[in-house]
Formats: sequence, C-alpha cells, structure tokens
Amino acid sequence: MFGYYFTKWMMTMEWQAKIQYYYQKLLLLLGQCDLCGNSTDKHPLLCSACMEDLPRFKQDIIQDDLLNWPTISRALPNITFDQLFCLSPYLSPFSHWLAEFKYHGRFELADLFADLLIEQWQASSLCQTRSQIDLVLSVPLHISKWQDRGYNQAHLIAKRFAKKLHLPYQASALKRIKKNSSQVGKSGAQRRKSLANTFKLSQALAKNLRHVILIDDVVTTGSTASEITKLLKRSGIKRVTLVTVCLTLPKV
Repeated sequence: MFGYYFTKWMMTMEWQAKIQYYYQKLLLLLGQCDLCGNSTDKHPLLCSACMEDLPRFKQDIIQDDLLNWPTISRALPNITFDQLFCLSPYLSPFSHWLAEFKYHGRFELADLFADLLIEQWQASSLCQTRSQIDLVLSVPLHISKWQDRGYNQAHLIAKRFAKKLHLPYQASALKRIKKNSSQVGKSGAQRRKSLANTFKLSQALAKNLRHVILIDDVVTTGSTASEITKLLKRSGIKRVTLVTVCLTLPKV
C-alpha cells in the first residue's frame, strides 16, 4: 500500500514539474514576464519593474570586485583567483532560476544570466579594460555528467557573454578528468581535497595570454575556480577574474 501511494505521489510531482516547465515556455512565447506575468519590454523574460527589483550587488561600492568586501574575503580564505565579479547573492528568484536552468533544461535562462552579467559589466570600470581581457573560459563538466544532463550551464552563459562583448572564447580548453561526488554540504577543506587534480588543459594556451575570465553559475567556497586558476597560472596566466551569476553568502 505504501508503495502505491509513494508511486502516485512521485507521478504527481513529475506532472507538477512538467506543468511548470510548459507554463514557463508559454510565458516566453507570449512575451510575458517570468515573475509577474506582465508584458515584457527590456528582456524577453522580464518586465522593467521586475528587472529593477532583482537583488544585485552594488558593483560601485565594492569597486567591481566582491573580494573587496571584508566579509566575503574572510569567507573565501584559500582562493587563488584574483577578482570576483558576481551578479547577485544566491537568493530568489536567482536560486529558483538556477535550479530550473541546471536540472530542467530552461536554456533561455542562459541568455538572461549572460545579459544581466553583461549589463553589470558594461556599467563597471572593468569595461574600460576590455582590451586587457585575453580569453574567456568556462568551468567544465565531467563527460559523464555532460552526457547525463546534455549541456554545461557555465558554457551556455560564457558563450553568449563572450560573443556579445566581442571577447575570444575557448569552449574546450579546459577538461574535467575526475568525476567528483556532489560538493553540496562539504566544507572548503573537503572540497579542495576532493577537487585536487580534477582539471587539465586539453590544449596548450597561447603564450601571450595574461588575463583570463573564468565563468561559472554559482560560487560557494571558490574551491573549483581556485583549482582551475592554479592550473592556468602554472601555464603562464598572470590574472584570473571569476565571473559568476550568484554567490552563496557566508553565514555570519
């Protein structure tokens, strides 16, 4: 009897997820805001009012680098990347969107994330140093996870980000050669140990590269980006800027 009701409950949950998915697709087709249902204007997924209400870091206060915020700097004590450019804290609606994007194939959200990052980037002082950005990279997935999911969310964001800012992007320069267990719930030290020797360069980078942008969807402890940064710096890269949609805020 328990098995019957459990199966019925699971089927109900599955149908709820399907209804939500197709409802979001319908909103997009009708040009209605993903959050309030009103007509969209500035972006296909959002109306102006909801766009303005999004929780975003004030880049001017932190000089376009979250590592200038003492609380964040203390929470990420063992990082090796040089700068952190992040759009928002890991809060709603971004937390919901990221889950929808990562696990339910809402590919249109990649364009939204990239466009919001570009808007912030162009309004920042970093835009003035565009000529100093030599390459854009994205955090890779292990091939088994890529085959299972069908896409790499960081790649989809990075591809649009680089294209619209006219920056060179190498989608396959980094390779994840070690399949790690889930990092959720692990401490920074546990993540660093688990991620050791996880990445490699699938091809040699040009010798004249100095400043690289690394794109990911979420940063929690910075361990993944730091492991990649160590690899890049061993190859001659002088500076790595991590660009990410969200940061999981430390508990204070």
